Amino acid sequence: MTTAATPTMTNFDYDYDLVIIGSGPSGRTAAIQAGKLKRRVLVIDRADRLGGVSVHTGTVPSKTLRETVLNLSGWRERSFYGRSYRVKDQIAAEDLKARLHMTLDHEVDVLEHQFNRNHVEWLAGLAKFIGPHEIEVATEAGDTTRITGEKFLIATGTRTYRPDDVPFNGKTVVDGDEFLEMSSIPRSLVVVGAGVIGVEYATMFSTLDVRVTLIEPRSTFLDFIDSTLIQDFTHQIRENGVDLRLGAAIDKIEDAGSHIEVTLDNGRHVRGEMLLFAAGRMGNTDGLNLDAVGLETDHRGRLSVERKTYQTAVPHIYATGDVIGHPSLASTSLQQGRVAACHALETPTLPESPWYPYGIYSVPEMSTCGMSEEELHERGIHYEIGVARFRETSRGHIMGLEHGMLKMLISLKTRRVLGVQIVGEGATELIHIGQAVMNLQGTVDYFVQNTFNYPTLAEAYKIAGLDAFNRMPIPKEFKVKRPTAPTVKSTDKATANPAQAAQVSQVAKVSQASQAADKKDAT
Repeated sequence: MTTAATPTMTNFDYDYDLVIIGSGPSGRTAAIQAGKLKRRVLVIDRADRLGGVSVHTGTVPSKTLRETVLNLSGWRERSFYGRSYRVKDQIAAEDLKARLHMTLDHEVDVLEHQFNRNHVEWLAGLAKFIGPHEIEVATEAGDTTRITGEKFLIATGTRTYRPDDVPFNGKTVVDGDEFLEMSSIPRSLVVVGAGVIGVEYATMFSTLDVRVTLIEPRSTFLDFIDSTLIQDFTHQIRENGVDLRLGAAIDKIEDAGSHIEVTLDNGRHVRGEMLLFAAGRMGNTDGLNLDAVGLETDHRGRLSVERKTYQTAVPHIYATGDVIGHPSLASTSLQQGRVAACHALETPTLPESPWYPYGIYSVPEMSTCGMSEEELHERGIHYEIGVARFRETSRGHIMGLEHGMLKMLISLKTRRVLGVQIVGEGATELIHIGQAVMNLQGTVDYFVQNTFNYPTLAEAYKIAGLDAFNRMPIPKEFKVKRPTAPTVKSTDKATANPAQAAQVSQVAKVSQASQAADKKDAT
């Protein structure tokens, strides 16, 4: 590409058609897409194993940990066998890590195979820009190499936010990345930050009967989730033993050796054997030397992009994934990488669908797609609600589910499904039914007309659909058309139906006699 600072170059003058910095979800899909287009592509990652934060410290590890906790604790069976039921009585940190390491090794193996199959090259090292089309990569061995590329994709993700006033020590005061390396399961845990990561870990360890205190300075949490779901979720986690402290900012965190003590601004104190600080993340951009290409970041180290193409302010440099901020989901990052690669390599592709799901892998899990009730209020959209409780389904009885609900929001004007919110077992799997209907502009009638497997939790869609349908105006095409009686002129009544006329006359005589009797009794 031609720039004012460099001479004109053709794509054959560059080492690669696309250079990707970062091998997380968006970097990997971009690389594989470029490989399938038979382009020269290079992936650079600072770690010696592919996968990025998503595979090694974020998405995959936390979800693997959740599944391990639920299996070993026997959580799913306690409604049948009692709260004291355990699959394994003494669960240690090594029990949690064993499955984790197996899963991560498999993920890395699959990713390396995909790169090899699609002829994607990769290099371990720290990359930084030294010009618009050139980067320098420093390896752990101390070597440096310079690489040129026609297009670049920044997919460096984020790192944990570590404020200076928090006494991190890697053992009893840890961030989200260090948390998985614990040597033993604490008897009590303090979690600072009720975001997605904090909520997931707090509820997981509560399932292990660890005494958990979850602190959030704001008076609310997970504000992008429908408030009805949050109310139901809050009730469940408190019932499961999570001490939720909202609206209390932290004044001081002290490492007292035998315990961690947290002082809140309302004067209260919280103690725990371990503290997990999970209040925010920062974009991994400070080492990229973005000044060399004229790019700036926000206060959290994140880049701004054009959301349809994922181009930054420098057109030949793209950015995807968590490094561009909201929605910061592994699922959306996978899509962003593919779209960015296609645009960078001038290949037409389908645009991203407007409705995508959120998944929160807490205990219980939550998932949403579309608008919340609060959003509908703000936009002035008239709507109806359909609700189904998992305990209303036969599958829920079979699984022993005492909680769980599905909420559906329907437009009264168009009958279209505008939002689906689910809390409970299987929420992150069930949400895709609602997502499909919304993206296909389906209406509540779909759930009324169609048959669902029985017994399944998906039947909750049918129940919620009927719940809303029965309170909404019936469409004209669904109304039963009854035959109307022929009209008869008043002057022709007597002659038109003599039998009916005689019957009316007899009724009138009986009525007059009854009125006369009533008057006589009154006098």
